[in-house]
Order: sequence, then structure tokens, then C-alpha cells
Amino acid sequence: MTERETSPGKDLSGPAKMALKLGSGAHAGVYRATGGKLFGRMGKSPILLFNTVGRKSGKKRTSPLLYVMDGENFVIIASKGGAPTHPAWYLNLMANPEATVEVGDQEVRVRAEEADAEEKARLWQKMVEMYPAYDDYQKKTEREIPLVVLHPLE
Repeated sequence: MTERETSPGKDLSGPAKMALKLGSGAHAGVYRATGGKLFGRMGKSPILLFNTVGRKSGKKRTSPLLYVMDGENFVIIASKGGAPTHPAWYLNLMANPEATVEVGDQEVRVRAEEADAEEKARLWQKMVEMYPAYDDYQKKTEREIPLVVLHPLE
């Protein structure tokens, strides 16, 4: 899972990055094989698979992320557990805002947009109601954690 706790002021070490990468890959494999019936939730919080293109490698990258719906839009947070740096998927998205999400057995093309201040205040509350640790993550980092709205494309 990419939504995990890290110690304040620290980013991941090489072995921890590798473990996270392997864990995310296994998570995505089981999710896809079961149409999201397994690993499609963390407690009561829904999980989607977020697919971006690596800004350096050009390879498809998949990240399991918690989300909420806002109308037809998917809402995600680039928390990285409150680490001092943005998650790689967010950096990839800033380089190329088009991506796909997999929810259950459906895949949807989306275009990402970072929420403006007013929209972020409203949507942040929805995210925290779903997963209260997001407030803790923001408190433990100096960076402003981005909130991203994923608009489905026709």
C-alpha cells in the first residue's frame, strides 16, 4: 500500500522502497485477478489502482490508492504517509496529467487536476471522513499535501 506511515522528516530507504514496490505490485495483481473483490478496500475505505506513465522511464506504473467519489470524479491525495517528498505517481502525473484508474473490473481514462484552495478544503474533509489519518499526515510534514481530482474522459 502506498498510504502508509513513515517517520517524520524521513523518506524511504532503498530496501523500504523495494519492499513497497513489490507490495504494490502484489496488491495490484490480486486486485486485478479478483476484479477488486480482494484488496479493493482497506477497512471501510475503497481502493483504486492508479496507472500513470513514468516521467523518466516511460513505463506504466500502478499505485493502489484510497479514494472518494465527488460526482463522477475520483479524488485522491498525494500523502505518501506524510513523508517530506511527493509520491512518484504525483510527479509522474505532473509530467503527464492523463492516466487511468481501475475500480473493480472497470478501467477509466482520466485527466488529473490539482484542486484549488476552495475545492481542496471541501474535498479534504470528505477524504478525512473516509480516512482520518490524512490529517495526521499533513501535520507531520512541512510540504503541502496535494489533493488531486481525476476527471473521467469520454
